[in-house]
Amino acid sequence: MTHVTPIDPHEELSPWWARAVALTFILGFGVLILLTFKAYQNAPPVPDRAVDVAGDVVFTGDDVRAGQEVFLKYGLMNNGSVWGHGAYLGPDFGAEVLHNWALDLAERRAQARFAKSYEALAVEERAAIDGEVASLMKVNRYDAATGTLTLLPAGAETFSDEIARWKAYFENPELNGGLKAKLITDPKELHNLTAFFVWAAWGSVAQRPDTTHSYTNNFPYDPLAGNHPTGAALLWTAISFIALLGGIAIVLLAFGKFDYLGWHGAPAPVEKWVLSDAQKATLKYMAVASVLLLGQTFFGAGVAHYRADPGSFYGIDLAAYFPSNLLRTWHLQSAIFWIATSYVAGALFVAELLGRESPPKQALGIHLLFGAIAAVIVGSMLGEWIGILQWLPTTWFWFGNQGWEFLELGRFWQILLAIGLLFWFFLIWRAIAPARRNPAKRGFANFFLIAAFAIPLFYLPALFFGSQTNYTIVDAWRFWIIHLWVEGFFEFFVTVIVAVIFYEMGLVRRITALRTIYLDAILYFGGGLIGTGHHWYWTGQTEVNMAFSAVFSALEVVPLTLITLDAWDFVKATRGTDSMVERHRWTFYFLMAVGFWNFLGAGVFGFLINTPIISYYEVGTILTPNHGHAAMMGVFGMLGAGLMVFVLREIVADEVWPKLQRLVRLSFWGLNIGLAMMVFLSLFPGGVMQVLDVIANGYWHARSLAYTATPLARTLEWLRMPGDLVFMFLGALPLAAALGWGYISRWRATGDAR
Repeated sequence: MTHVTPIDPHEELSPWWARAVALTFILGFGVLILLTFKAYQNAPPVPDRAVDVAGDVVFTGDDVRAGQEVFLKYGLMNNGSVWGHGAYLGPDFGAEVLHNWALDLAERRAQARFAKSYEALAVEERAAIDGEVASLMKVNRYDAATGTLTLLPAGAETFSDEIARWKAYFENPELNGGLKAKLITDPKELHNLTAFFVWAAWGSVAQRPDTTHSYTNNFPYDPLAGNHPTGAALLWTAISFIALLGGIAIVLLAFGKFDYLGWHGAPAPVEKWVLSDAQKATLKYMAVASVLLLGQTFFGAGVAHYRADPGSFYGIDLAAYFPSNLLRTWHLQSAIFWIATSYVAGALFVAELLGRESPPKQALGIHLLFGAIAAVIVGSMLGEWIGILQWLPTTWFWFGNQGWEFLELGRFWQILLAIGLLFWFFLIWRAIAPARRNPAKRGFANFFLIAAFAIPLFYLPALFFGSQTNYTIVDAWRFWIIHLWVEGFFEFFVTVIVAVIFYEMGLVRRITALRTIYLDAILYFGGGLIGTGHHWYWTGQTEVNMAFSAVFSALEVVPLTLITLDAWDFVKATRGTDSMVERHRWTFYFLMAVGFWNFLGAGVFGFLINTPIISYYEVGTILTPNHGHAAMMGVFGMLGAGLMVFVLREIVADEVWPKLQRLVRLSFWGLNIGLAMMVFLSLFPGGVMQVLDVIANGYWHARSLAYTATPLARTLEWLRMPGDLVFMFLGALPLAAALGWGYISRWRATGDAR
């Protein structure tokens, strides 16, 4: 029988909290849907045919779309990038073609006008040629009425030269960041892939009709091709600072005026926890998540080695079996899988903590879900391997490597994952049901269900595009998942879980926990929904997107300033000799680490690269993974580790815990110190130096071996090794050992290995 707790009238919140959240969602999603719809309208067109000045067809629109499939099938988005999005082992393919195109044109014009090579020109002669090249390349020769794109003079010869360049690129792993030797040799595939790259280069330089800039807002930076930052990039950067300062001022005013905001409030009495078999069944999820974390660190170390020394792996031809694009695919996928697995298990555990009843057959459902998740993880990662090795020539998109960064798993596995998440929500619904009948807990239960349902709901955009969908449109939907799913609703879900844990521990009052959930929802989604568009500055969207996204992306930093205001209250709430606090001390330490990395990784490093003018020079450089590692691991990873420790401490016997606690303590310091070493010894300085090279020599140069193979760049890559080793062997390994030891100890004590 569910115990019903009456609500103290002083514990009731104003209805304006719920109204403010609803208004935030309506306005935020209204603008985001509009921007996404405009991506369909404003995407760079794929011409029906591209012809030279004589009218002969050089390539067709079907070639471009087939070339995009080649790009995906071979996992090239985990080697290089297009319009700044992708991996950092190889070049930005569009930027490389654009610069080669401009150089080829400059050489031809220099010979025609001065009978000299471009390199031999005097300063004033070169200035004249540079101006002519930029002017010629900026002209948009696409005729929408006929679907025909007329290439520049000698376009057919330039296209043929590009095919030869890319054929050579794929031959040698030392020159391409560790791809399998002779990866692409089929002439038709090379032709189509080059057509896709040339289309990307054309879209990045040709003026969008009725504007003075290209379809990609003049990205990438390449003075020879006439690409310079637009005035809008400068203007909206300045206005974003105004939004940031104004938002922080409002938050400071609110916290100064209303002293009840934050984790204030006297502790409340709590009922004793009695764990169910269903809750105990979540421990195996955490053990698997810890193994995936350990695997992710090894995959990441392999990717870093390919950047530092792409030619060999200590004398082993690693690229023949585990090429760099496969290891980066696994590095990304294992990160998503282990964090999601820990959240899924943590949510199932906490849901019953809130409901205080275990539904019939709930443990069986949790066992079945575990099997389904294991099948998706193992099946998709094996599929990515054999897909990249080209063992699935016709079914690669469905069962192999789909190719889109962060969404590499084949479409079949995506559908299974979505079904699994819906089944997980069903289990959550059952566990939460008793709390919904309790007036005191109904608010928590409703938030829990909304946050849980949003996770399968906002994974659905992964099914909205195919292998031949226009790249601009794909990127719009891709970041609905990457940004909204990971940085939006997962973050909201985290807030709900932490608030419920604190409430059930008796550390905060009901009204305090609910108010914190409402406030975080308003602040996170107030900037985060529309702020999704900061990923779309250079991928074929217009300056309308830049205006909205720059301002609201700056507001994403505002809630992170609450961490500095709220930090001491959080510490005070989790200090003292209270037995529950002492029992979960290391869980609280991981939560404090979340606060630190949220402010530094997501706030400081995120804002650094999200302003338009910085993003213009930076996107696709090492400053991007600097933010990514500090935010993804520092925030979602530390929270996942905290949930692992929370569940482990509750399930293992008290006499076993002192031995496991030593491993947990070592893991906490190893993960945090190792991550800090990675960031400050390698990623941040490496990113700064690469951006300086972009400004000095152009984006193509900083993304090519002309920069990445320099002694400075390679040395900064090698400086990742100390941090990697600390993170792997003093952080991830002890955590996996603690979870494995805890699972085995429970099995020995109960005889139940489930």
